[in-house]
Amino acid sequence: MRFAKSAIVLALTVLILSCATTPITVPNDLSPMELIQRGQEASDRNRFAHALQYYEVLIERYPLNIDYICAAEYEIAFIHYKQRNFDLSRSMFNNLLERYNGPGGQMLPPQFEILSHIVLERIDEEEARRNIPFFRRR
Repeated sequence: MRFAKSAIVLALTVLILSCATTPITVPNDLSPMELIQRGQEASDRNRFAHALQYYEVLIERYPLNIDYICAAEYEIAFIHYKQRNFDLSRSMFNNLLERYNGPGGQMLPPQFEILSHIVLERIDEEEARRNIPFFRRR
């Protein structure tokens, strides 16, 4: 069931991207670390659609490497957070955290679990701020 939720969110992300930007050509010889690096560089330049494409390629090329899957899923969720798409971001972070609560979760890279909790707290803070009447904000 967890995989199905992740697959649906992933498919929606790809669909949104396909309408929003021209796809980039990702060389076949890029290593997983190069894909991650290029995704991070694109994200740092606010080229979110390109960054998402690099992470999608990472997932497609290395579907059995859970470390890369966790890295890509975290980065995709974080991009949606940066774009202030909090509902999708929260859903993706929660799906990632479900991996840590499942079988073998203790073997997953710990940094993505920690960072996911931190970003989820930030989302809660941002949304709480949105609910404060304008005249009470400081």
